[in-house]
Amino acid sequence: MKLLSLELITQAHKRLEGIITYNALSYAPRLSKMTNAQVFLKKENLQLTGAFKIRGAFNKLASLKEADIVNKTQILEQGVICASAGNHAQGVAYAAQHFKTRAVIVMPEATPLLKVTGTKAMGAEVVLAGNNYDEAYAYALNLAKERNLTFIHPFADSEVIAGQGSIALEMVEEEKLDIVVVPIGGGGLISGIASAYKALSPSTKIVGVNAKGANAMKNSFYQKKILNSQAVRTIADGIAVRDVNEGVFECILQGVDAIVEVDDEEIASAILFLLESQKLVVEGAGAAGVAALLHHKLDLEPRQKVGVVLSGGNIDVTMLNIIIEKALLKSDRKMKFQVILVDKPGSLQKLTELLTQEGANIVFINYSRVSTKLEYGDAIVELALEIKGKEHKESIQRVLLEHGYKFSEMF
Repeated sequence: MKLLSLELITQAHKRLEGIITYNALSYAPRLSKMTNAQVFLKKENLQLTGAFKIRGAFNKLASLKEADIVNKTQILEQGVICASAGNHAQGVAYAAQHFKTRAVIVMPEATPLLKVTGTKAMGAEVVLAGNNYDEAYAYALNLAKERNLTFIHPFADSEVIAGQGSIALEMVEEEKLDIVVVPIGGGGLISGIASAYKALSPSTKIVGVNAKGANAMKNSFYQKKILNSQAVRTIADGIAVRDVNEGVFECILQGVDAIVEVDDEEIASAILFLLESQKLVVEGAGAAGVAALLHHKLDLEPRQKVGVVLSGGNIDVTMLNIIIEKALLKSDRKMKFQVILVDKPGSLQKLTELLTQEGANIVFINYSRVSTKLEYGDAIVELALEIKGKEHKESIQRVLLEHGYKFSEMF
């Protein structure tokens, strides 16, 4: 597959008028200061379906509708099917609802509930199958044959890629960017963006970001041959793709300048950073580009203009809670520990008064005296504290030791 023509991407952008939400590039002051660059965010997490995928899905179905009219066929009317970790699913479901056709969506069994319910709410039939996208994809292809449905590929389709490329048309009009940072799963998003930029601003570098637990595209890119992964594991479910598509791979080789990778800890820190600093809820895949900047994966020159695509915001609330909790512990804003007390009146009160004097806020406490690990007459207390950083934490630990408390930190 070659880079797409600008005409195809422009046509897609016209089809999307009145459908997508236009969000101007947003300057990120804190991120800019931290990287010594000028960083702008493209907030596709604020689209109607919570991700950029609505662009490609709608453009594909719109092209099928136009083909049906010209050729007097009923391909679209028979219904469509796709495989998706969630965002493409909601895009296809929305487009199918718009064009009044049936949609069947096959999702991996571990897909976050938010994405499943969001897809069902748009009238689609959801089928859960497989442990990852690739297994769901294989199941969907068989189901498409059984039910005579048109398969809408999430990334290896020129009309889908053209829809995603419409993002770049908007970015080019607003800022002359030196670098554009894009998350990579299957590669449809970065292929569309690269196609548009190579036509309109060839000096702009296109940098992809893989999750370390799903880095087949990065490995293939640098070896110049397809190297699929045996398995994938990452909190960034939107880019958890095991296998590299040959056509998309060729497009990426032509249009992408570099690919970097970030691990789950780095992605989690970026999610929390965006939540706190930009007041944006972003899923793992959507935060990958910011993670690359925060953890210095790119060689940036001072004051370079960098555009980062926040591809989606459909994060499961449970996952968000875990990320926040772990991040608070890691950044020493929260402390968890257990301590052994003599089980007698006043022991717990003495401990809590000591913590109060140190300015720690107790947010959780559990008292038990039945553990088999305890000596008779002892009790074990588990506590969670809100604290004010590393120095505060060390001060609390020092005071506990000075007063003879035996404690161990919990993670």
